[in-house]
Amino acid sequence: MVNPWLAMASGTDPAERTRAVRRAHEAFLTEGSVSPSVRPVVAESWRRSADARVAQERNAPIDLTDDALDTYRADHPLARVMPLFRELLGTIAHDGAHLLAVCDEQGRMLWVEGHAGVRNQAERMNFVAGARWDESHAGTNAPGTALTVDHAVQIFATEHFNRSVQPWTCAAAPIHDPHTGRLLGAVDITGGDHLAAPHSLALVQATARAAEAHLAAGEPRARGPRISLMALGRDEALLVVDGRRLRLGRRHSEIMVLLAGHPEGLSGDRLTLELYGPRADDRSPVTLRAELSRLRRLVGPLLGSRPYRLCASVSTDLADAAEALASGDAYTALRAYPGPLLPLSEAPGVCRMRRVLEDGLRRTVLSHGDPELLRRWAQTPWGEDDLEVAEALLTALPAHAPGRAVPAARVRRLRELYGLAGVAQHGDGAHHGDGTPHGDGTHHEVGSRRGDHAERQGGGHRDATSPQRGRG
Repeated sequence: MVNPWLAMASGTDPAERTRAVRRAHEAFLTEGSVSPSVRPVVAESWRRSADARVAQERNAPIDLTDDALDTYRADHPLARVMPLFRELLGTIAHDGAHLLAVCDEQGRMLWVEGHAGVRNQAERMNFVAGARWDESHAGTNAPGTALTVDHAVQIFATEHFNRSVQPWTCAAAPIHDPHTGRLLGAVDITGGDHLAAPHSLALVQATARAAEAHLAAGEPRARGPRISLMALGRDEALLVVDGRRLRLGRRHSEIMVLLAGHPEGLSGDRLTLELYGPRADDRSPVTLRAELSRLRRLVGPLLGSRPYRLCASVSTDLADAAEALASGDAYTALRAYPGPLLPLSEAPGVCRMRRVLEDGLRRTVLSHGDPELLRRWAQTPWGEDDLEVAEALLTALPAHAPGRAVPAARVRRLRELYGLAGVAQHGDGAHHGDGTPHGDGTHHEVGSRRGDHAERQGGGHRDATSPQRGRG
């Protein structure tokens, strides 16, 4: 059986494979169809890249530079295993004329090291520390795709979505916190066509496993099982018990999130209300008991009853983000927030928890007025259509800052989208729609509502003319 994560089967001619995939890529861009010759993992990534409107020639954006980059990566958990990465891959990268790269869970490059000549070439496409190489910013590529599918993968030459990256081949593997199962980032090797061989994928997989073992050995084991629940940015929660990973179904995910958020426990009536809300009927308690019975078969004695509760301490990514937010540590809170809580859930209790966290994060980002925090929020799927954040970012940037053109264009687009092109705004000085300055130079506050994504989750409907506050 052919390994779907490998770029090429043994004996394949790289030149012919390059040409075949290039033809398929051009057909996809012009016709939207994908040739059967394209690996499914690549075809799905192309579709995601197209949906994210990734440009064909544009370089990956740079999020962090200088002191901000140094501080961010020094605090990142993967900093502890960089010596291991350099020991296992650093010399190989230098001698083999390719690069060792390590990114965080959002695809932000933390370190790019290796052969100097190759590194200089890679800098031309912003394959540098501080740049964003997740799929939504850079298209199909090994580290970005590995993070998305949570699996080691090779991406060969013309399999890259962005044409400027197609001269390269790369292999990457995701790295998880061994205690919580949380995705920490990915380790990658990038270079020429020679990296399409099976050994490169095996090498990054082995390096990722070694890093996780090193992280596990670095902390003394606590008494009792270590249990964590990851539900941010996931449609289905991940339960990790002493390293054993269990992906829960959507209803079980909702139940576990609600019980983790109410350690005192919930009665059957209250849990029914939190799950079904106004839709609850006479059958709902019966349905809930059946779901709880199935969940108990999965998690065993962790689930208690009378009241329904979790019978052991369970750490959650929701609590981690909320704790950082409560302490006023906006950077840590935002780093701990990979996305909305169970985004597709319509359970009233989950929707309420989702809104509380996202509203708190958003208010904190706005109140700080820090350009880096605002930029991070504006570049997320749930913040990209947030007019208030876009305007705040434009205001926070110096008038002649080189990176000001992108947020300025976003503000113009969003104001046109929401029918506010003629309303005064702040930025380069407030103006009326006819281009004349507003008399007092103030910003006209406009009411804003949640975006289409959040409204859909809560059962509401978005007015197409209203500014969105976000999409999560």
